[in-house]
Amino acid sequence: METEAARENAMPPSEGAAKAPSLAWTDFTNALKAENPVLRLILGMCPTLAVSTSVRNALGMGVAVIFVLVGSNAMVSLLRRAIPDQVRIPVYIVIIASFVTVVDLGIAALSPDLYDALGIFIPLIVVNCIILARAEAFAGKNPVGRSIADGLGMGLGFTWALVVLGGIREILGSGTVLGFVVFDRMMIPLLGVHYVPMIAFVLPAGAFLVLGFMVAYFNYRTLGPKKVETGHSH
Repeated sequence: METEAARENAMPPSEGAAKAPSLAWTDFTNALKAENPVLRLILGMCPTLAVSTSVRNALGMGVAVIFVLVGSNAMVSLLRRAIPDQVRIPVYIVIIASFVTVVDLGIAALSPDLYDALGIFIPLIVVNCIILARAEAFAGKNPVGRSIADGLGMGLGFTWALVVLGGIREILGSGTVLGFVVFDRMMIPLLGVHYVPMIAFVLPAGAFLVLGFMVAYFNYRTLGPKKVETGHSH
């Protein structure tokens, strides 16, 4: 069966150019929602659970992952025809590690507090399964434009899920958002005067609990109740 890439190569130049933005937009929206790395594919759980104790930490990690995803996807796509198949994985890791080094040094210089909060999870982006999976499954087989769109969609999908998770945990566990106290104005009217922030939500158990509800709700809203119950499409 003729592959999509072969069909694209067989198209007249004008038709291929016209179709490229449409394909890139489809890749972007699929990565952002239908293939959300956190809520659908359940990838990158280590940083997701570890750094989402606050919105600030979640946003910092999300921006770092976006930069590495977009940069590594673009570079892998540019070099995909020059990289021997036998050594592609080591080459991908070297490319990813180069962008992670830039992020690591940049965060250390621009925001030492954030750098200390994220700690070891910045260098561990090198082995984040989201990054390597997109290089291997997508960027190594598709043009630069589509690879950038896929990386941006995956990165933004990871970031918004992480920020929502961090926001819920920070509000329920600390009564703050981005360091601003929202407990008195938001939580007491909502949950009553006897409510106090629950430290469990900034601990690992709280991360698993909130993430579980988020995954269930996201899949219910995007797949529908029948598909969630049966585990497959009809």
